[in-house]
Amino acid sequence: MNTAILLLGTNMGERRQNLIHATDALRNKVGKVGQCSSVYESEPWGFEADQSFFNQVIEVETLLSPLDLLLELQKIEKNMGRVKTRQTYESRLIDIDILFYDDLVMDREELKIPHPEIKNRRFALEPLHELFPRKVHPVVQKTISQLLKECMDKLWVKKLPLSK
Repeated sequence: MNTAILLLGTNMGERRQNLIHATDALRNKVGKVGQCSSVYESEPWGFEADQSFFNQVIEVETLLSPLDLLLELQKIEKNMGRVKTRQTYESRLIDIDILFYDDLVMDREELKIPHPEIKNRRFALEPLHELFPRKVHPVVQKTISQLLKECMDKLWVKKLPLSK
């Protein structure tokens, strides 16, 4: 069994419901869902949008290889209605990124693990820090706590209260 740490993001439609739906799909298609961070609201990163993002980190135990996991995540995104209209950042119904896969380091055109932008994105680091503050990034050899302290991203990120 392998442990993947995923980042879910959404800024379209019923955002909290999108996260719930994606988590259910992960449970049904990918593996056993473990720890889930709180939901965080954040400013769009890399582009302007009318709606802020909801983000959540999800831990999943899976038998899928990294590339098979990527393909399954892309199917989940598509089944939920995500449509990529361009190669740059844009609003999305759901986005599921692989942040870590065990302590694997992979650098392929179609998949890079750990995700190369983790250390630059507060919206990924805040929920990661909630669950895994002592996890060591296998490339830069710093903990998530250290990366969060050093992060230069000044966009706002706030932890949301539990929904009713």
